[in-house]
Amino acid sequence: MNFDFAYVLEVIPAIMKYVPLTLFMSILAMVVAIVIGILLAVMKESQKTLLRGFTSVYLSFFRSVPTLVLLFIIYYGLPQLFPSLTAMEAVTAAVIGLGIKQAAFLAEIFRAAIISVNKGQMEAGLSVGMSKLQTAYRIILPQAAENALPGTGNTFISLIKETSLAFSLGVTELFAEAKMMASSSYKFLESYLAVALVYWVLIIIYSYLQRILEEKLSKPYRT
Repeated sequence: MNFDFAYVLEVIPAIMKYVPLTLFMSILAMVVAIVIGILLAVMKESQKTLLRGFTSVYLSFFRSVPTLVLLFIIYYGLPQLFPSLTAMEAVTAAVIGLGIKQAAFLAEIFRAAIISVNKGQMEAGLSVGMSKLQTAYRIILPQAAENALPGTGNTFISLIKETSLAFSLGVTELFAEAKMMASSSYKFLESYLAVALVYWVLIIIYSYLQRILEEKLSKPYRT
């Protein structure tokens, strides 16, 4: 069996220095996804046919297009139509592409979370003299946030993993560095196993933090 475990231990420290970039892209893309996702969720419930129609097309398109294809369209394709975009950095293109794609999934998560809150709670808030905005902020949204957290967390996990596609745009991140080390050493199994272990640890840490947050959010509603 030709497997060099010592080389795995050598690769891990070398690629760990790219963890901040991976997290940076993931967090920024998540912010973009959350903002757009909230807007889409609101538009989906709008009484205006045009807004609902736009949202349906957006969700259908971005849920269907492969992430890699979308990144190529943004980074290589759009500059043909808008020459000013040729100055766009690869990291920026990756963040935008990942963000607008995951927004399509978050929109449904947010919409379902809001709908899951009993409508009677809005009526109860209004009955004690609170405005609709106050009721939504103090009563509806905290419960909706708790309901949306598991799905939102899964989306963030997907974002962390999908940042590996940024290497196709020339971004040197975790996977790109492991790929270059594999090409130079010809130890492909060891290099790719090392990057897999790093991603695994990142997801374990995030999942643990998310579980703590879920427990804290659920405490006020426990009986």
